[in-house]
Amino acid sequence: QVQLVESGGGLVQAGGSLRVSCAASGRTFSSNALGWFRQAPGKEREIVAAISWNGGSAYYADSVKGRFTISRDNAKNTVYLQMNSLKPEDTAVYYCAAGARTYASSWSREYNYWGQGTQVTVSS
Repeated sequence: QVQLVESGGGLVQAGGSLRVSCAASGRTFSSNALGWFRQAPGKEREIVAAISWNGGSAYYADSVKGRFTISRDNAKNTVYLQMNSLKPEDTAVYYCAAGARTYASSWSREYNYWGQGTQVTVSS
């Protein structure tokens, strides 16, 4: 059974930092893109960042460029999202996803495994 389990979410003040992690089990994703998406209350799920199979390329949403960094450790089957200079508008449930492709796609339809999500709340 394939599982993606996020951890590291929580409450942080604006301007602070958090790192969320996502550990996969049940199969290896070393040949697959991995991504982070988020969904705020009343809004649609949106891409935050994605990373190619070997970490050689990454995609970032404009809203997080320069503040967030995605990385992966294929030996640990884990993807990370380092979030700095957090803003209240970053408040959302953050989901990791494993893609069917090798490249860092921004399309949710190209991800076929999803975690259960972790809440990130940024207070002003």
